[in-house]
Amino acid sequence: MLDILQYYGAISGVVAALMIAMNLGERWTGIAFIIFVSSSLSLLLWGFLQDDSDGIGMQNVALLFINGFGVYRHLFAKRTPTASE
Repeated sequence: MLDILQYYGAISGVVAALMIAMNLGERWTGIAFIIFVSSSLSLLLWGFLQDDSDGIGMQNVALLFINGFGVYRHLFAKRTPTASE
């Protein structure tokens, strides 16, 4: 089970980062942040359940909040038009 959490967290983090790097638009960036949230949850659990991995667990506590903010910003927040739009 710990291996599944570890590898899911790593692979989903890479997929989400690739989606954001591709700059596919606001909606896809929001979906990538949802994937980042699942990655953070997975690595948070793995970090606290695995011996000597508390640092990864703590890092992913912070990343979970950051990624949650990304989900909110890209999928739920109302955007106001800028002067260039």
